[in-house]
Amino acid sequence: MSRPRIVIVGAGFAGYRAARTLARMSRGKADITLLNPTDYFLYLPLLPQVAVGILEPRRVAVSLSGTLRRVRLVLGEADGIEMDARTVHYTDPEGGEGTLGYDRLVLAVGSVNKLLPIPGIAEHAHGFRGLPEALYLRDHVTRQIELAAATDDPGTCSARCTFVVVGAGYTGTEVAAHGRMFTDSLVRRHPLREGMRPRWMLLDIAPRVLPEMDERLSDTADRVLRQRGVEVRMGTSVKEATHDGVLLTDGEFVRTRSLVWCVGVRPDPLVESTGQPLERGRLVVDPFLQVPGRPEVFACGDAAAVPDLDNPGRFTPMTAQHAWRQGKAAAVNVAASCGVGERRPYRHRDLGFVVDLGGMQAAADPLGIPLSGPVAGAVTRGYHLAAMPGNRVRVAADWLLDAVLPRQSVQLGLVRSWSVPLDTASPELARVPGRPEEREEADENITEIIDNTEKAQLAGAEPAPHRPGPEPAKSRPGGEPAKSRPGGEPARNQPEPAGNRKTKPAAGRRGAHPAPGPVKRDDTSAEGDQGDS
Repeated sequence: MSRPRIVIVGAGFAGYRAARTLARMSRGKADITLLNPTDYFLYLPLLPQVAVGILEPRRVAVSLSGTLRRVRLVLGEADGIEMDARTVHYTDPEGGEGTLGYDRLVLAVGSVNKLLPIPGIAEHAHGFRGLPEALYLRDHVTRQIELAAATDDPGTCSARCTFVVVGAGYTGTEVAAHGRMFTDSLVRRHPLREGMRPRWMLLDIAPRVLPEMDERLSDTADRVLRQRGVEVRMGTSVKEATHDGVLLTDGEFVRTRSLVWCVGVRPDPLVESTGQPLERGRLVVDPFLQVPGRPEVFACGDAAAVPDLDNPGRFTPMTAQHAWRQGKAAAVNVAASCGVGERRPYRHRDLGFVVDLGGMQAAADPLGIPLSGPVAGAVTRGYHLAAMPGNRVRVAADWLLDAVLPRQSVQLGLVRSWSVPLDTASPELARVPGRPEEREEADENITEIIDNTEKAQLAGAEPAPHRPGPEPAKSRPGGEPAKSRPGGEPARNQPEPAGNRKTKPAAGRRGAHPAPGPVKRDDTSAEGDQGDS
């Protein structure tokens, strides 16, 4: 009898756990293939510490080949799935195309940045969903403080020292908390004009910080942020972003060069190409994580709508904790479908959440017990060390070094312009707004303006006034509001912009969506925000 071919798409929390569990259970009696754009598992909850220089980047990147024995790694991004043919189409990092056949398929493609149709966000916001984004943000913040210290213009200095974070969930709260401490340390080395201090703003339309957590812990985080000097603006968000700053929903215009987008995530659009039933963009599965009508296909993590058996009629939230445990459950049920062990429905009781607020401050509720301050800080770091599948000693060593030595505040030369735009390779925003016919009319109008201007200049007369045609429609989100990836690195099974690779239409293949904004690119599994654990 031939060995079953098991293909796992995605190596986030769910995919990595599924691969590791299957490798142990199969004992070499199955061909396990892991398809992922990178050769590492990214521990997203510690990404804010990479962005401020506490941890070195490789500390949160766990080698797949080094920790997953008896698993074949294929580097590439899934383009589409043909379930009738039992094949997965993918594109490798150099643009080559390939297919993988399977007997069992585990879809763990995760999530991508959640984008909203706000003017200027695609061009001027910094994402925060991958290692390159964290490193770009660190370079950008360092550059802004250094340039602010060198300028004589108070307005420019103030704009460069103002940092706006949108999204007060786990990731946004940690970025603002750590970021404020980071810029304070930079200013000690690069003194600003008299009376100038870095300004951090945390915005969210929610009524309070960390709305997913117990109100007492939310109050703790709010207090720590305000004591540290972060302006917490709840019930407020960004209405428009420009090169010079952001217009808030309350009418205030804030001059800034730094807009960090931590609004959350949406399921990876790949699941839409399967043609299977969806629930708010997530692939519908049964309690055993199988796709109805496709017993050979399993799904877990952010991309799967898993029934919450303890709350009938509801689905488990998109958190790293659920993704990690669903990965194991999917592996157990895949093995059972191959005749090894018995299948089990997915059940899970939350173990609590942890939020690192920098220094010795944190908010945590392990097993429902609310903690704050240094005790919560110790619990938070202990939890991360226990949860990480590798690099624990290196992470602990970096924490120790950060406690006794000053951080290095140098640019790595990753930022070549004033901005690292948010990657928007997702369906909800088009590069040119409006329907195709409206875009054609807009192009014709632009051509007419240019032609009239040139003719007028040649004739020495004033150009004829232009009468605009229909206004292009505003971008509208395509369904459920992404894991955006920064310059150079793809996010978990997030396709590259269509202009950067060749695609060919096929049944069940994901359609190409051009990435809006500049081609130069830039926000666990979580709240929609992988920051929780």
